Formats: sequence, structure tokens, C-alpha cells
Amino acid sequence: MYHSEFFVFDQEKPVPVVIRNYTQEDFDELIQIQSECFPPPFPSELWWNKEQLSNHVLRFPEGAMCIEVEGTLAGSLTGLVVNFSPNHMEHTWEEITDHGYIKNHDPSGNTLYIVDISVRPKYRKLGLGKLMMQAMYQVVIQKKLVRLLGGGRMPGYHKVADTLTPGQYLNKVLKGDLKDPVITFLLRCGRVPIGIVENYLDDEESCHYAALMEWRNPFIKKIGGVQFDGI
Repeated sequence: MYHSEFFVFDQEKPVPVVIRNYTQEDFDELIQIQSECFPPPFPSELWWNKEQLSNHVLRFPEGAMCIEVEGTLAGSLTGLVVNFSPNHMEHTWEEITDHGYIKNHDPSGNTLYIVDISVRPKYRKLGLGKLMMQAMYQVVIQKKLVRLLGGGRMPGYHKVADTLTPGQYLNKVLKGDLKDPVITFLLRCGRVPIGIVENYLDDEESCHYAALMEWRNPFIKKIGGVQFDGI
């Protein structure tokens, strides 16, 4: 099981944090975090429920991460293992995560797929999301998986959808001409886009598109692969 203690800085003040695997004792607080990250009008029935959380800790406890700041639970990151081929990228979030229940978790798979990342708004200036992502990279290495992968929302896309294709928008973010709240964050975490999928989520801000963002295990040689063409 994962457990790491270190400090982050709130301006000039060192603040102790712990990244660890979440357990059943954390479920109520994890649901509370979801309510803070996804307030109304986001439907509360789409927050984590206890059956989903139970599956996370029973089926793949290594992929159930949380972070504490001075003893307070501040965020979580959840993943499962799937078999993924870059030659068959099309999928929805519901399909690949089993609607968040991860009953399709495959211990013999090649890819750690991110189900969700949530950080309480009051703690977001501390860079906790990036730290949890880096911890999950360590799981990828420890389990000798090929990659970490997930669909990145593009919430800024709707503002320019009448003039740019999703690929053109993503390329402008990559060049630094535009910033996107999610894609730019994932780039800062070391993730790289490998393609765009349609109808990933019911997400009007992203016009229902998502960028598949990968972090490859540096200890596994890349053979072939897909070159993002910015379509």
C-alpha cells in the first residue's frame, strides 16, 4: 500500500501532507469532497456513492489515492487497470470506467486509466492534483504498466468551437496560444495528448470532446504508437 509524507508550501509556509490509499473510513469525507468540487447544478447522484468507493478499495486499492493536508482530507485520485490499444482509441468515460464502479478492472491489463481527480477548492493553490498524479505514476512503474491514461476535458473549447476544430484548439493549447483549465493542468503534470475522442462525456463546455492524455512508463520501450495529427 502507498504512504508518502512530505511538505508543500503555502506561500512561504511549509505544510505537512500525506498521500496514501483511501479506505472505507474515508468514504463520507470523499463524498463531501465531491460535493464541494461539483456543486449544484451538478447533479448529486453523480457524486461518488459508497458502492463505487467500495469497489475502488476492494478491486484495485493501489489505484485509490487520497491526500491529507495537516490531517484534513483534501483530495482524491482514482484509477483502474484496463487493456488499451492506441489503434482503438474511441470510448466513453462510462464504458471504460464501468460508470465509476470499475467492475471491469483487469489486473492483467497494460494501462492505468484515471477515473477521477478531485481537490477541494480551498486547497487547489497547493498543487495537490499534480502531486497525486505523480504518485500514480509510481504505481504505473511499480506494476510495470505501459502507461497512465485518461480523458482530459477541454472546458475552454466551447468559447472557440465556431472557429476551431477540437484538434486545432488542442494544438493552440500545446503551442501556448491558448490556456485550458484541464488540458494545461495535465500538461504541467507531464501528460501528453495522443488523440481526441468524441462523445466522451455529456459535457457542453467541451462540446462533448476529450483529449486522451498519456504518461508513458519511461522504463518500457515505446514500440510504434500513434502520432497525434491535430485533426
